[in-house]
Parts: sequence; structure tokens; C-alpha cells
Amino acid sequence: MEQAQVEEFKKILESQLEQLLQEAGKTVSEMTDEGGNFPDPTDRASLESDRNFELRIRDRERRLIMKIRDALARIENGTFGTCECCEEPIGAARLKARPVTELCIDCKTEQERKEKIG
Repeated sequence: MEQAQVEEFKKILESQLEQLLQEAGKTVSEMTDEGGNFPDPTDRASLESDRNFELRIRDRERRLIMKIRDALARIENGTFGTCECCEEPIGAARLKARPVTELCIDCKTEQERKEKIG
């Protein structure tokens, strides 16, 4: 992969990381600011449901943050864009669709097939 392409992916990943970290910060401040007293059980249940939903989203984003950091580390050590299974180059279209990917489409398809079976 050309260095210019790697730099483009690095910028994309850094931008995604910054955006996710900002959203996480907003969530923390919003949850600590919400201290309302809800005597109505329906209002309290609605608030708890909303918080649980928000926390599930943030947990998914936390895992994506870890994948982004791993991808940035692969850029730094020169292994970005190489499949961790077969060590072949990962297609540019796949990287554009999912820049945090560690597997080429063939290896990912095989992994999913095995997961479905077992």
C-alpha cells in the first residue's frame, strides 16, 4: 500500500477516534448532570431505559475505540492493510468500508462461516 493511502487512513481513523471520545465525554457529563428526582415510576423507568440504551451504545463505541487504536498501532508498525491470517494485502475497498479491519474479505468470510457452523 502506498504511503499516501496509509496517511489518508490514518487521518480518517484519528478523526473517528476524536469524534468518539468527544461523544463519550458528553455522555459522562450528561449523566452526571442528570440528578432529577422522579417520583413517578413511569418517568424513572423511562430515564433508566434511556440510560441503559445510551450505555450500550457507548460500550460498542468503546470497543470501536480500541479497534481504532489497534489500527493506528498497525499503521505505526507498518502492518496496516495486511491480513493477520493469510498475510496478503487487504483490498482498498474493504479498508475504506471498514478501516479497522484486520482480515481480508476471504479470511473474514471463512471466519464467519466457521462461527455459523460451530
